[in-house]
Amino acid sequence: MCALAATVLLSELFVCCVYYSGESCFEVKIEDNSNDIIEHPHDDKPRPYLCTVCDKRFTRKDSLNDHKQIHAGEKLYSCTQCERCFTTQRQLRGHLPIHSQKYKCMECGKCFSSNRELTVHRRSHSGEKPFECTVCSKRFTTVRHLVVHSRIHSGEKSYKYRRCDTAFSQSGELNTHVRIHMGHKPYKCHLCDKAFTESGHLNTHMRVHTGERPYKCHLCDKAFSVSGVLNSHMRIHTGDKPYKCHLCDKAFSVSSNLNSHMRVHTGDKPYKCHLCDKAFTGSGYRNIHMREHTGDKPYKCHLCDKAFSVSGRLNTHIRVHTGDKPYKCHLCDKAFTESQYLNTHMRVHTGEKPYKCHLCDKAFTESGNLNRHRRVHTGDKPYKC
Repeated sequence: MCALAATVLLSELFVCCVYYSGESCFEVKIEDNSNDIIEHPHDDKPRPYLCTVCDKRFTRKDSLNDHKQIHAGEKLYSCTQCERCFTTQRQLRGHLPIHSQKYKCMECGKCFSSNRELTVHRRSHSGEKPFECTVCSKRFTTVRHLVVHSRIHSGEKSYKYRRCDTAFSQSGELNTHVRIHMGHKPYKCHLCDKAFTESGHLNTHMRVHTGERPYKCHLCDKAFSVSGVLNSHMRIHTGDKPYKCHLCDKAFSVSSNLNSHMRVHTGDKPYKCHLCDKAFTGSGYRNIHMREHTGDKPYKCHLCDKAFSVSGRLNTHIRVHTGDKPYKCHLCDKAFTESQYLNTHMRVHTGEKPYKCHLCDKAFTESGNLNRHRRVHTGDKPYKC
């Protein structure tokens, strides 16, 4: 029934198109100089007052002045009934009814002016999502969220930018896109000189300074500062490799690894060492190579005095101390410290011998065994008494 109700609401919605003129003017405009004021998708009020930081527009100058305090980061207005502080009086006024309104949430104490608002709020505690997308079955807590989501399927993009004819399904996406054209990065880190077009990107960046890693793996003790990195990490446990090469049978858990792999087929090596003539398919490989020139070994074992140029070698070395053998054969009881040892071992079960001698018909499971065999043909005897 919820899905049906949402569908009816969707059919009744009318969304106006929004256009940016593309004029790169950043001063506050008054009404007699505001012919290019951005149209608002929900009303036709003139909005002559422009924020020079984030391009938002306002109907009144005092509203603009209140808004500017958000960018300044000042929270001058504090609630007398709780510890929260706000950047504008309007935000504080909007907050105060939480302590006095009629409909109170028994879970967190928040109050609301109507039972409908309380009902919607309760879903944040219960996890209830009554509005279902009829196309992909995703569920949402409010009709508004379902409406925004539905544009993914309909292809509706009502928010357009005239300068490049790009269109978006949400006004926020349009605002961010405009900053790309303007080169505008209003969200600045106060600890370093980096700046960002989106507040979310700044929030993620701040974890570099704080060391915060809120996204924790529930299968091991690793944690990450970005949710996308956690999603990629989970594929280590699941074995999922969704990024497949269309030229060979290799697959990868991360899209960037597939991009680097494709250069194996194209021969492209864009990352060049400035100290020798070597070039690499990925920047990470070049960074590791540079340590051959510098002798840098930043990955140090905390249990002995060994150090390594690559983090993976340190991780493998640590298992010498711990005795950990995470790579287990599912056909017998053997286990290994490294995945490559497990791959080699599996050939015992499969009978695969990929290393073939080009001088006779012998083949081997390991490259080292093939190299030793070749000495039969070459007569090479490298080990002298």
